[in-house]
Amino acid sequence: MFSLEGRRVYVAGHRGMVGSALVRRLARENVKIVTATRQELDLRNQADVRAFFSEQRPDVVILAAAKVGGILANDSYPADFLFDNLLIETNIIEAAHRGDVAKLLFLGSSCIYPKLAPQPIVEQALLTGPLEPTNEWYAIAKIAGIKLAEAYRRQHGRDFISAMPTNLYGPGDNFDLASSHVMPALIRKAHEAKLRGDEDLTIWGTGRPRREFLHVDDCADACVTLLLRYSEAGHVNVGFGDDVPILELARMVAQVVGFDGSIVTDPSQPDGTPRKLLDSGLLRSLGWAPQIGLREGIAATYRWFLENEKDQGRREANRLSAARA
Repeated sequence: MFSLEGRRVYVAGHRGMVGSALVRRLARENVKIVTATRQELDLRNQADVRAFFSEQRPDVVILAAAKVGGILANDSYPADFLFDNLLIETNIIEAAHRGDVAKLLFLGSSCIYPKLAPQPIVEQALLTGPLEPTNEWYAIAKIAGIKLAEAYRRQHGRDFISAMPTNLYGPGDNFDLASSHVMPALIRKAHEAKLRGDEDLTIWGTGRPRREFLHVDDCADACVTLLLRYSEAGHVNVGFGDDVPILELARMVAQVVGFDGSIVTDPSQPDGTPRKLLDSGLLRSLGWAPQIGLREGIAATYRWFLENEKDQGRREANRLSAARA
């Protein structure tokens, strides 16, 4: 057992969906939470990251910061996704080593696994086959992060571990249709279709691919479990334990949102990986299990979306202004 008692815990990416969930979960522990905004610290700048670690001297680091996005964003900006994520993870992991951090948890993504990996996917499936082409750049960066944490563990004896969450959703998600993942995109599309009184809602692909979804608060709880109870080189899957076809998910979202129209598929658009269900047996053996059901989680996420809709609009406007600059 690793103790968090009285530790200084740096959550990199604390304003993101995962990072904010981690901050909520860590508030239940006797820790000092250390954070820095993008304006205060550019994680892509090695000198600035080293100076931050030297000044703040965290005991524990959770690396939840990353450049993220859905199929469209990954496919449109491959260099950005690879370059930025490599910089972020290498700067933080190296600074954690230099700063003699007691424990580091690197958060990756289930997209690290081969496109056609046997289901459910076990941790040992890593690097056993080709990746899904539409997000391979992000996946390669995350694989590098896993291996970097493992390398510091092997060469320097650092207690650096990695966790691979499945598809996450919840409060703080990105609902921008140009860069969002499937769950927030469906919630927003259904909401706007309801407001317009549309007769149908179109989703990308055939609707047949199956995906697993985990509420971000369950993920945060899993991360704390791993910090406390896990210290091995191999990464750990963090999944819900069940998956659902995208078409069925869209219908569930429509019911929660109150959209009564038809769901139409667009087979001309990519499906992505046919199925992605993680085997989370290792994590469950440590005593963790998810607590938030899918429909319950969708309803809570939709409530959060409604409460923060104006803020979402401002963020999108800022993103567009930055892109034009």
